[in-house]
Amino acid sequence: MVKLNKIYTRTGDRGTTGLVDGSRIAKSTPLMQAVGDVDEANSAIGIAVAALPADGDEAAMLARIQNELFDLGADLATPADAEHGFGPHDMALRIVPGQIERLEAEIDAMNAALDPLRSFILPGGAEAAARLHLARAVTRRAERSAVAAGADRALNPLALAYLNRLSDHLFVLTRHLNAAAGGDILWKPGATR
Repeated sequence: MVKLNKIYTRTGDRGTTGLVDGSRIAKSTPLMQAVGDVDEANSAIGIAVAALPADGDEAAMLARIQNELFDLGADLATPADAEHGFGPHDMALRIVPGQIERLEAEIDAMNAALDPLRSFILPGGAEAAARLHLARAVTRRAERSAVAAGADRALNPLALAYLNRLSDHLFVLTRHLNAAAGGDILWKPGATR
């Protein structure tokens, strides 16, 4: 359980931050860039949720995802340990296969009702969809940052898979939302030449 009585600790005033195991690293490391990008993706999803009916299926899906992105941030900030590696245990939140499988099932369910793509899609459409296009782009950046961080230190491979699948999920969700609001906005190659 997280308990925060004091918001500022001054421990990061010299440019370092603590990992879950108590070690400290520079805030400028690729790992902290990835953690920050995951946080930004979560915030962008929150902005999209604000444009959805609070009691709808889409808001419920995104609420689960937002919670999982906190789990993912904790996963990234928890080094592998000798006993469990990147497996879940009492002292480490880890992304697990079931979370990725749920994203895939949701993608498949939404995609089943959509027309096949005929072109690339321009970001936009319904307000929530436009906001989710931005969240998708930020999620792709978080994925690139996590891959870069993984070049410096071992990361849970399922965390990387989750980010990859999440950007697919957000893309299909934008199409799902736009289908109910007039359809996708398609790219017209060379239309302004």
